[in-house]
Amino acid sequence: MTSLSEHPTVKRFHEKAGSSEAHSGTTTLEAQWLRQLCLDAGADDVGFVEIDRPELGDERTDIVGFFPRTRALISFVLRMNREPIRSPARSVANVEFHHTGERVNEIAHRIVMALGDRGVRAINPAMGFPMEMDRVGTGKIWVVSHKLIAVAAGLGQMGIHRNVIHPRFGNFILLGTVLMDAEVSECQQPVDYNPCVECKLCVAACPVGAIGSDGAFNFAACFTHNYREFYGGFSNWVEQIVDSNSVRDYRSRVTSPESASMWQSLSFGANYKSAYCMAVCPAGEDVIAPFLTDRTEYLKDVVRPLQEKEETVYVVAASDAESYVARRFPNKHTKRVSNGLNRLRSISAFLTGLRVTFQRDQSKGLAAAYHFSFTGTEQRETTVIIRNETLEVKEGRVGVADLAVTADTQTWLGFLAHERNLIWALLLRKIKLKGSPRLMLAFRKCFPS
Repeated sequence: MTSLSEHPTVKRFHEKAGSSEAHSGTTTLEAQWLRQLCLDAGADDVGFVEIDRPELGDERTDIVGFFPRTRALISFVLRMNREPIRSPARSVANVEFHHTGERVNEIAHRIVMALGDRGVRAINPAMGFPMEMDRVGTGKIWVVSHKLIAVAAGLGQMGIHRNVIHPRFGNFILLGTVLMDAEVSECQQPVDYNPCVECKLCVAACPVGAIGSDGAFNFAACFTHNYREFYGGFSNWVEQIVDSNSVRDYRSRVTSPESASMWQSLSFGANYKSAYCMAVCPAGEDVIAPFLTDRTEYLKDVVRPLQEKEETVYVVAASDAESYVARRFPNKHTKRVSNGLNRLRSISAFLTGLRVTFQRDQSKGLAAAYHFSFTGTEQRETTVIIRNETLEVKEGRVGVADLAVTADTQTWLGFLAHERNLIWALLLRKIKLKGSPRLMLAFRKCFPS
């Protein structure tokens, strides 16, 4: 058997190593060259961020945990065609989302390959899907927060609809990110103004009232409807199948169009139900002309067709969204569903989830401080304060509690998922309350799922 040193592949490696300097992992790439590489790969705009940038905050830990050699990040945008996104026919809009998303991943692939040819190690997290689904119920399922990176890289600012608005292209963009083990000679800083013109058209068009005119955002409302055919809605659909006693029972729960739509998403790719906030946004130098030229016509052509569209809007029972649709859109009808946001596997996920599932309208009149002490598999103490339709979550037991809750971790998570009965848990002392039980019911009302 030939020794390793005599193998042709090994010999060629040593020959190349002797004639060229090996990549050390501290290469600095010239910014203009790298920018042109990304544009040639198909990006419409690009920016660079060093890993130590303060704006990355807690994201840095996740990024380095995923790719420890990260020295800098490439953020790029790809434009979408505007008219398909604005169409009331969601099939047309979703083709644009899917097609552009596939191109984003292809462009990131080309960039990584070109960097690899230069000896730079790089990796491109998915634009959207697939994600790290083994983390469902425990924490963040995406590798990189593309929006945060794009803002840090000077590619735009976040509008009140929580989409990145590019100064030129507006919010009609999708984002891609590449992590690499090289530095860049020049990185960009965030845009020094927000392209959002605060027209509030996204507020007016959102079918579930997820965007508040004061800047508040109801994540759960948006997630439940717009992402109905993504993970949370899919899980709820599967549970409806399992719970159905017969074909007739299933058909009474799920309409034929809903079954067909779910089939389409499973076959073609998960489809958005609205994304109207993106559709109506007039911000961006290339986008704003029709809005400024004739606002009445813009409302007639772009906003009202979405507002007046007859459609099913998916809501959680007794949520802010349910009452909003009834009040604001009499031509749309609601359907009560579960969104899967209560299927938590850790107390950390529960505490993080409080902020995204909180329903401020349901909290009206409630002013209470809650102390939570979790025991068993995950031990944690925290304080939750609900007052003036706002929510605060603090580590440890802070101040005086109106209701103190001591709960076994697994029992509490089962209670949230509607798998454990609260009365049963109280009788078995798996959950203990010190204070009025009515405050427990009021607490749960603020977080319907």
